Amino acid sequence: MKPEGTAGQESKELGLRRGFPILELVLRVVAILGTLASAVAMGTTDQTLPFSTQTVLFQAQYDDIPTFRFFVITNALVSGYLAISLPMAVYHVIRTGAAKSRALLIFLDATMLSVLTAGASAAAAIVYLAHKGNASANWLAICQQYQKFCERITGSLIGSFGVVLIFVLLIPLSGLVLTRQRLLPRVV
Repeated sequence: MKPEGTAGQESKELGLRRGFPILELVLRVVAILGTLASAVAMGTTDQTLPFSTQTVLFQAQYDDIPTFRFFVITNALVSGYLAISLPMAVYHVIRTGAAKSRALLIFLDATMLSVLTAGASAAAAIVYLAHKGNASANWLAICQQYQKFCERITGSLIGSFGVVLIFVLLIPLSGLVLTRQRLLPRVV
């Protein structure tokens, strides 16, 4: 006979075993949307100034700056990875005891966090220069003229750094689930 209160503890434990993988799945879907939106927003950003003539066009495009191209590539790469990792996240909802695949996801998530942080940080430095300029290097702030361009690239950065935050939450969450699997007895 089971001691009193054990059944309640088992159902709470089963709820946690299902709840964390579902939260992980939701976070992955949100992260896919964030990286994809950031890549598309940056990749489609351009602005032509209204005082341009037919012979001289003053235009700002994302691909004029290699750092922005790197940003688009890293966001697209991470978005693709997240889409590929979705079936494994669904598998973790179904089989809460899958430890090896969860450990693999933690490693790959950490790798993608590094890649995404590199791309977003490099682009953030250029966006800062676009907004503030650098008098020492004689670089002018272009956001006074190209306001729509700067608004879109700034919004794209916000989405990308939001996904960085999701990865920062996702990795310890997955680690917590993995350690709980090792410490707690399995409930069938």
